[in-house]
Amino acid sequence: MNNTKSIMIVGVGGQGSLLASKLLGSLLVSQGLDVKVSEVHGMAQRGGSVVTYVRYGDQVSSPIIQQGEADYLISFELCEAARWSAFLKEDGVLIANTQQIMPMPVITGAAQYPQGLEETLRSVCKNAWIVDALTPAEEAGSPKAVNVVLMGLLSRMLGIPEEAWEKAMEACIKPALLPLNQKAFQSGRALFGPDRA
Repeated sequence: MNNTKSIMIVGVGGQGSLLASKLLGSLLVSQGLDVKVSEVHGMAQRGGSVVTYVRYGDQVSSPIIQQGEADYLISFELCEAARWSAFLKEDGVLIANTQQIMPMPVITGAAQYPQGLEETLRSVCKNAWIVDALTPAEEAGSPKAVNVVLMGLLSRMLGIPEEAWEKAMEACIKPALLPLNQKAFQSGRALFGPDRA
């Protein structure tokens, strides 16, 4: 029986997908799972699309996630959620930040940022969590903490004890930045809502 689960983390360069995948990898390994992480950088400079695959289970043969195979798609930016939504399983979970970061073609006027993305995503993803992760990240102390806010929301879905997440954060985040990220993580957990616990 194959119990492998697949998580895709997508965003643009500079949004912290590396930290998010490192945090997830550390967490899942601490649970005794086989974990494979693979990063696919389009243009990894700021503004370019960045994709990370995280696969875990008893035995994982490949880190690559094919279209229609992801159990979770976590997107730090709205257009990236739309770009990669076809990779979700039919019953997969989308966790997307409402933030819109204009790519270079939009900035230069060569293209327009797509409209109505939230509605489109909700229509194609049955389990869509489209949330403002930027505001709680800024309230925690940095807009760069969007990644950890979304990890906090994901933590309410994976069934792994909160203490294990805390230990993974301590292992992956510099001590000086830990309080800010712990606050961001708790803000993400709160997005799940008491009525959904």
